[in-house]
Amino acid sequence: MLEKTGIPSAEQVESVFPDTDRLKKGPVAVIECFQTIPCNPCATSCPRGAILPFEDINDIPVIDRDKCNGCALCMMKCPGLAIMVVDLDWSDMRALVKLTYEFRPLPEKGSIVRALDRAGKPIGDAEVINVVVPQSKTPIVSIAVDKSLIKRVRNIGLKNDFTGGDGIICRCSDITVESLREYIRDGYTSVDEIKRVTRLGMGPCQGRTCVPLVIRELSRMLKIPMERLNPGTYRPSVMSVKLGALAEYSESEAKP
Repeated sequence: MLEKTGIPSAEQVESVFPDTDRLKKGPVAVIECFQTIPCNPCATSCPRGAILPFEDINDIPVIDRDKCNGCALCMMKCPGLAIMVVDLDWSDMRALVKLTYEFRPLPEKGSIVRALDRAGKPIGDAEVINVVVPQSKTPIVSIAVDKSLIKRVRNIGLKNDFTGGDGIICRCSDITVESLREYIRDGYTSVDEIKRVTRLGMGPCQGRTCVPLVIRELSRMLKIPMERLNPGTYRPSVMSVKLGALAEYSESEAKP
């Protein structure tokens, strides 16, 4: 499923989600990174050493959850938006979930937003508890959700999404809501068609945020249920490597 849609399966999510005993101990990071790519900012940014050092830059992150305190520094550094922080026992009825959010306007503290699953589909309401905008880092939005949603929630949508055309759909390619609507009116009516003419979804996040938004706008304009729209062709993300780094990576260091 991941290779075709960019959306991890329930089994993959379950494999990286902390067990109930760890969730009851306090906030902890959840790293949804399932493919080997040259990327290690999460490990180098963790001040507690909770994300184990990589032997190879292509390693999949491994987290020592007993060392993790949910500080969210790794979230701010992750170029693929693959990390969130969950706190199951934040209150008696609700869990606290920290998510990266790259759009403007940012939600306001105390506002009610839509909780979205990994496919961008609404699954309930959430209250914005806090919004942190670190300098030169990705904003972190903390939301309170029903505890039953803790494994499903992965993004948020503002209640007034898409009311104006100057909002940004894809930050990597600078695609606005209105420009997206123009492409749809011109006959580009699938995610793949829009991707080919705009490069939407081909930046560092590989469409993790923008593709669900495109699907929602396609659904609204074409009057087609979201579940009937194809999320498009997904290709694993890659990262450029300097020739000097390749030259230093001798055959003796390479793994078989």
